[in-house]
Amino acid sequence: MTQVNDVPVQAQARAADVDLGQALGALLRRYLESARGVVDQLPGGPRGFQILSIAAEGVCSNQATIALRLGIDRTVMTYLVDDLEKAGMVTRRPDPADRRARQVVLTGKGGKTLGSASARIREVERGVLGALTDDEADLFRSLLARVTADVPADHSACSGPAPDC
Repeated sequence: MTQVNDVPVQAQARAADVDLGQALGALLRRYLESARGVVDQLPGGPRGFQILSIAAEGVCSNQATIALRLGIDRTVMTYLVDDLEKAGMVTRRPDPADRRARQVVLTGKGGKTLGSASARIREVERGVLGALTDDEADLFRSLLARVTADVPADHSACSGPAPDC
């Protein structure tokens, strides 16, 4: 069989016929069904996990920016952060770039929780991407990161260490 870039031509032709929206929807549903089971104990479940992950990036994104990145309504975002804050996993502080905005900062407890949840999520990802080799899964993640790179990010500077709970 003819191959181009180590992929059989027949497989490439089928890939061109795939409805991207349908495929992404199926992948997302499979991921969320599996992820819910491993992060349900977190306030907000998978969304709470995503908020903790963004807070851990160290750019101190404010609530509005995180809501935009995750496609969450700002009022829903407020309730999610309220729940994470009550659980001692994040704290809010004024954004030095806009004192009206609040940054979401990971606490020590939130970091520990995120670490253990991340290990469980990696297992979910392995299952969801199980049809791919490790190299293909890495390439898929890299390509996905590239096509989603235009999502706005908050680049305001952090000041001071995150509180430890």
